[in-house]
This record gives sequence, structure tokens and C-alpha cells, in this order.
Amino acid sequence: MKFTVIICLICVGGALTSACSKSNNLLFGRVEANVGGHTIAVTDCYRTSVPAPQRLEDLASGKTTYHFVPCRDADISLRDEELTVNGRKYGKLNSGDTVTVDHGKVLINNRVAMVASAK
Repeated sequence: MKFTVIICLICVGGALTSACSKSNNLLFGRVEANVGGHTIAVTDCYRTSVPAPQRLEDLASGKTTYHFVPCRDADISLRDEELTVNGRKYGKLNSGDTVTVDHGKVLINNRVAMVASAK
């Protein structure tokens, strides 16, 4: 009986750690990706696998758009460095800025970001 419990605990522990990486931590519900040179993290996102950010070229304007939707309630776009989260614009990012979407709040470099305008 004890041996079976130990084997079960090892299997569950292995499954949890295999679902945890720098880009996806299932245990803490945090996903992270590099999107257009910016580290973007989303909390409260419990997914076993996260789709990679998409890079879209706008041939007409010559601007690059990145689209990242790691969770159903986190739709993140970067178009010519302008950050949009769930349809709300937060202005232009500077080189190397980090973005965190934490339970609906948007933080840029760990500071609460203000909505610049609606989409």
C-alpha cells in the first residue's frame, strides 16, 4: 500500500514539474513569452500548453504586429510597439519594457499602466 502511494506521488509530481517551465508554470498559473523583444507575462492562466506569439507583417504600412493569446481572457497585441490588451490601448512601449497582465490589471515594468484609449 505504501509503495503504491509513493509511486502515485512521484507520478503526480513528475506531471506537475513537466508542465512547469519558464514560459509556462501550471502550478502558479503564470505564462510568459518574448513578444517583439518584450517579456510578457500573464497570471491566472492555467494551461498545459500555451500557443506561441504570432508575428504578422502588414505589407501596406510596413509595420509588424505581434499577437499573443495565451488564455481566453488575455488578448495581447503589439503593433509598431503600441500595446493593446483586451481591446484597450496602453500606449507605446520602450525598448526592453516588460508587461504583466495580472488579474485584469496591466503593468508595464511592474507599474500599473493607464488606458490610453479604447480600440
